[in-house]
Amino acid sequence: KAIDNYYGFPETISGPELFERGLAQAKRLGATIIQDEVVGISWEDRMTVLTKSDRYPGDVIFFATGAARIAPKIDGLKSLEGRGVSYCAVCDAFFYRNRDVAVIGNGAYALHEAEVLSNTSKSVTIYTLGKTPEFTLPDQSQIRIDTRNILRLNGDESLESVELDDGTIVPMDGLFVAVGVAGSADFAKKVGAEVEGVRIVTDENCQTTLEGLYAIGDCNGGLLQIAKAVHDGAKAAVHAIKFLRNS
Repeated sequence: KAIDNYYGFPETISGPELFERGLAQAKRLGATIIQDEVVGISWEDRMTVLTKSDRYPGDVIFFATGAARIAPKIDGLKSLEGRGVSYCAVCDAFFYRNRDVAVIGNGAYALHEAEVLSNTSKSVTIYTLGKTPEFTLPDQSQIRIDTRNILRLNGDESLESVELDDGTIVPMDGLFVAVGVAGSADFAKKVGAEVEGVRIVTDENCQTTLEGLYAIGDCNGGLLQIAKAVHDGAKAAVHAIKFLRNS
């Protein structure tokens, strides 16, 4: 995406180029950059960021990942949200105890959601929608993988079944969407922070409803501009410093 409305750049700059410049600046100032996919946030003795390969505890966490939620175009998906279709395994696994459920996705996030569901559900299938899985199931895993596409969801009051691209009808109680990587709102919900749709609720300092957890930029709504995100970051950083000093 071309960026022409950010102060200090007389010529057009691309989003990826601006991002790389920011990383280089952070490295120069001593920041450690970790290239890994975040699959969850948990609360242990303190908040902990879970990635595909490690876990990182922290006294303060900033969400700054934008607000996009990726959902495949499947007939019936939107109309059955909250009635069998969910975007949060930790939030809703309880409602599908001893039931047949599925996860849509082909990456580490989808596997993470399926593993959460496998602790309580009768059966868990990951549908990769024609894509090759980007993960390997752990040994002895009871999770199944199905690479077929889902054409539509069936059900009036709640999800009853899915229809696959070869005409097969599969009875199903719950379907969890985990396409691509998780968004900030997904993580915020998992640790109990208040959200409104894909927007994380924050106060005037960009702090969420949990102390030490901040959301800056597009993920807290408002003006979707870089200048606003930078302003959010400055406010949140100043407040976080005060929070840490008083902890």
